[in-house]
Amino acid sequence: MNVIEINNLTKMYGKSRGITDISFHVEEGEIFGFIGPNGAGKSTTIRTLLSLIYPTSGSATIFGKDCVQFAPEIKKEIGYLPSEVFYYDNMKVKDLLKYSASFYKKDCSKRIKELAEIMDLDLNKKIDDLSLGNKKKVGIVQGLLHQPKLIILDEPTSGLDPLMQQKFFELLEEENKKGATILFSSHILSEVQRLCNRVAIIKEGKIVTVEKISTLQENNYKKFKVETKIPLESNYFNINGVNNLEIKENSTSFLFRGNINAIMKKLADIELVNLWIEEPDLEEIFLHYYEKEA
Repeated sequence: MNVIEINNLTKMYGKSRGITDISFHVEEGEIFGFIGPNGAGKSTTIRTLLSLIYPTSGSATIFGKDCVQFAPEIKKEIGYLPSEVFYYDNMKVKDLLKYSASFYKKDCSKRIKELAEIMDLDLNKKIDDLSLGNKKKVGIVQGLLHQPKLIILDEPTSGLDPLMQQKFFELLEEENKKGATILFSSHILSEVQRLCNRVAIIKEGKIVTVEKISTLQENNYKKFKVETKIPLESNYFNINGVNNLEIKENSTSFLFRGNINAIMKKLADIELVNLWIEEPDLEEIFLHYYEKEA
């Protein structure tokens, strides 16, 4: 069964673009990545899905029910973490979470304690006294306290330190093992690669592709930068799979997709001063991996 089905979803803000003709589905029990640069339309899609805003055209269902028509009913089974969390400042964390739990007609107190322990969150503090990272933790606990069947996360790791991100990912994997379906929206490719089975990539309000992560990785570019004692000839790296070659004095940079040994053989023949090989960021993958779609 598909937990989420989105069909030709469009949201316009007057004449300006929100999202155009978005279609993808999320299967039950999967961790699905939703990725794109900031401003690509991820939050608009999620807010429309949660009927916090209404679509201009197209439709979406969650648990097989129309998102707009059955919104109140659907929301009981969803945990949502927005990209930015805002709270009543003078409330204590535990009071806020208790208030949130009261909407779900079940006792969540044990779960709140468990989650606060995992996320290292002090329940007795006032919201006002919390750092940005700790406010984010409150949002995480709030989104998971009722053990929802569907967890929707919008840029969930911003503000969390690396150790907390690690704990948070483990927590999500745990929830997923228990049967929760997760929609994970991010502009950070490594997060999505770590967690997700499949991913939808959005760019300028449109879906560019829906891929298995394994396929994305196979087709992924590596970013090379080579510093040499003397400038290289522009045709030195004339190898299949080399793109975006730039030579500035003694520094040569390019993107490469293919068998890395071909490049290593070339590199072995020159006197190197320095060498950098890194994963390209999302923007670069967009620019090159999707040139064919563009």
